[in-house]
Amino acid sequence: MDLQTRKIAFIQEFLSIESEELLSRFEKLLKNRKTAKEDLDFRPMTMEEFENGIEQSIEDSKNERVIEANQLLEEIKKWG
Repeated sequence: MDLQTRKIAFIQEFLSIESEELLSRFEKLLKNRKTAKEDLDFRPMTMEEFENGIEQSIEDSKNERVIEANQLLEEIKKWG
């Protein structure tokens, strides 16, 4: 059975699920899989990226494109 056929068979089975607990387990599995993939995609910055970030930060500071830490924390509190 090829991958596409397996996916279709899986989806058909998935759509017939009646159990809230089983559905939650699948959701958790998919979330963990996504997190694991993101972890694999993570790579350290190159020195060039690091230095460019520093230069951008300096420029932002010079041009007053910054926010105080306490202001940022207050803004974050509004998100949730």
